[in-house]
Amino acid sequence: MKYILLLLFIFCSSFYTTETNVFICGPTGAKKYHYNANCRGLSSCSHGVVKTSLKQAQGLGLTLCGWED
Repeated sequence: MKYILLLLFIFCSSFYTTETNVFICGPTGAKKYHYNANCRGLSSCSHGVVKTSLKQAQGLGLTLCGWED
């Protein structure tokens, strides 16, 4: 019984997708997204770093920072 429950859990968890968080400079005007909040590309951000989802950042037309390629 435990073996069946374990297999069921592993099977169901394979369909669960975790949301990747990224960081952007300020709530508006950002052009790039960053996986690391301490990225070199965010060093000149004067609007404050905002955490958002990767899906939302890509939906806004943002691309990955060149320092993190």
